[in-house]
Amino acid sequence: MTGQRIAVVTGANQGIGRALVEELAARWTADDLVLLTGRDPGRVSAAAAAVSGVARVEGRVLDVTDTAAIADLAASLGAVDVVISNATMRITPERTQVEQADEFIAVANGATHAVLRSFPPILRPGGRLIIVASSLGTLRNLDPTLHPLFEGASLDEVEAVVSKWQAAVHDGTAAAQGWPEWINIPSKVAQVAAMKAVARERREQDLAEDRLIAAVCPGLVDTPTSRPWFDDFSRAKTPTRAARDVLDFVLASPVDPAKYGELVRDGKALR
Repeated sequence: MTGQRIAVVTGANQGIGRALVEELAARWTADDLVLLTGRDPGRVSAAAAAVSGVARVEGRVLDVTDTAAIADLAASLGAVDVVISNATMRITPERTQVEQADEFIAVANGATHAVLRSFPPILRPGGRLIIVASSLGTLRNLDPTLHPLFEGASLDEVEAVVSKWQAAVHDGTAAAQGWPEWINIPSKVAQVAAMKAVARERREQDLAEDRLIAAVCPGLVDTPTSRPWFDDFSRAKTPTRAARDVLDFVLASPVDPAKYGELVRDGKALR
């Protein structure tokens, strides 16, 4: 990467997203630009102003459920070096999974699909596009009868599967079709499958030009999103530690072909 580098991080007001912005700003130079994005103007402005580092950090308002806004951001930049799709909707135990499904899927899956459509075409040689996912995104977390829906699927096909699963959640037929009750599992599997679909089409050219498209699992991180669901945080990472581990992988060059188009946790591809 030469000249000014540009990074975009979604869901960057707090937690891992903000830590990723802070770590990028510390590692990059004063010529570089890191865009900290989120949907609340006040929180975006405050978060961007609080980041100290070498690279320039700018806040950009971006509602990732607005797919046109994602496309517009990509078009306005024209070229980009690092894109980290990190936005997520917090699930809480106080509400049913069905009640939270539409909001969660719009952010976790709709936004992922939009990022994967809009940003790969403007990724510079040496660029990186990363989907922050989870180890829940491996197919082994789903009933084997559902695996063919995702294996070798195109991005359009993954999107169609997500739509049908979402409808099944609402009409009460999801369990009978083999889907797990916890919506985070199918959502993460679909995130990884969507990434794989795009990476599969671009693999040869991307590796020739040192580009990386992959998903990462940062592991258990102590954030407000994970707090309601786990009792033991003694081995959890801080957002800062998680961001450093993620960026150690993301910024490594040249790209390891064995990790291109894969879900990676702690430097190892998960399958």
